[in-house]
Amino acid sequence: MTQASHGGALGHGQRNGLHGLAALADRAWCRLRLDRLAGGRQAGYVIREDMRRHPRTVRAFRWIRWLLVTETLVGLTAIVIAVVLTRAGVAVPWAVWFRATVVLLITLTLSVFAWRAQLGYYWAYSRLRLFSRIFPVVTLVIAAIPGLYPFWMVVEQILFSLLMIGIGDFLTSDHMRAAFPKPAPRIRSRRERS
Repeated sequence: MTQASHGGALGHGQRNGLHGLAALADRAWCRLRLDRLAGGRQAGYVIREDMRRHPRTVRAFRWIRWLLVTETLVGLTAIVIAVVLTRAGVAVPWAVWFRATVVLLITLTLSVFAWRAQLGYYWAYSRLRLFSRIFPVVTLVIAAIPGLYPFWMVVEQILFSLLMIGIGDFLTSDHMRAAFPKPAPRIRSRRERS
């Protein structure tokens, strides 16, 4: 693994082969130091370039992006259903509105993590992998609470969970774990310790 460098003659987006809007978004993200904010101590660790560009890594992220797009559509569909039911005079519980909004925001956040992980950032990969394990369990447990949500929302939660499990399967494959090895602990100097 290497420490990410945002300086130099080439911009970060150019080094990662980004063009157009993606490069602009990456430059803005780096300028605002959002990797440091989101990634903490591991913010600067990136995987080797050959592993980032490996066909299996690229293919895994292509599938992950499609799964996240599908999750976004599922989340938007839940909100549309709630709006249509409300306009038809059906009382839609507060829990449905809250759940639909939170799931959509979570999915958008996971899309950002996937974007940064695809650029090789270990912190983003580890967060995406963690959430792809936690969210399906939480979602299915909540869906099992009798009477909390209408049937259509329970179906939406099950779809969300299945898509998240799919993302988790790609992230925990042998290849992806080899591509994103855990960074070695940083040894602090005496000055840092005091």
